[in-house]
Amino acid sequence: MAETVQRLEPLERRPLTDRTCLVTGSSRGIGREIAFELARCGADVAVNYRSSEERALAVTETIEDNGETAIPVQADVSDPAAVERMAAEVREDLGEIDVLVNNAGITIDRTFEDMTYEDWRTVIDVNLHGAFNCTKAFYEDIKTSDHGRLINISSVVGQQGNYGQANYATSKGGLFAFTRTLALELASTGSTANCIAPGFTETDMLDEVPERVQEKIREDIPLDRFAEPEDIVGMVRYLASDQADYMTGQVLGINGGMEW
Repeated sequence: MAETVQRLEPLERRPLTDRTCLVTGSSRGIGREIAFELARCGADVAVNYRSSEERALAVTETIEDNGETAIPVQADVSDPAAVERMAAEVREDLGEIDVLVNNAGITIDRTFEDMTYEDWRTVIDVNLHGAFNCTKAFYEDIKTSDHGRLINISSVVGQQGNYGQANYATSKGGLFAFTRTLALELASTGSTANCIAPGFTETDMLDEVPERVQEKIREDIPLDRFAEPEDIVGMVRYLASDQADYMTGQVLGINGGMEW
């Protein structure tokens, strides 16, 4: 009896074709590389920025020069009204979104003893309230999409804590509970919510850390190097794709082997 020959389906080379994605804080750093990767995979991308219009335009122009679709959209994610305006603009230009990547984040580092109320509020407003504001504005899009994805970018600092970063660690730790709760609430619709917790990554934010502190941090990384933004984007691509249909409510560490 002849054996049945199993056919291997060819890899889909543009797995995000016909998807629309919004990446907050994507004029630079990790967010920029995420925007590039989603566009490379065929998605239309809304590039959010707060004040770096020139950089955001450079990102969208690069994407368009490669034959893909992108628009720059300005909004301070800590401002609910601004986020609602951004949502209306994105829907008008690109339609409802399928994928929201909450990436925008800032730091104001001080020991707790020296940290002011304003230092605390400002970081929490952008990093945690900003994720709430954007998710609230696009929740129905994600919920009703056939490929709805909420992807929150947190940090290993939210898992470990870090000296002088009580505000940042708290804001990033809060994203874990936010992600898991929305995963439960979205599950009945087939949409997913997951969180990526990168380790220390070569971005403008890390450049502000004194070299002696960087060396101390590197000593605690088993792979003995900081992440590159490119190390993060593959996981975002995976979570946005159909391959991740059955993954939800997860916190995924990409940190070079750091314990937490």
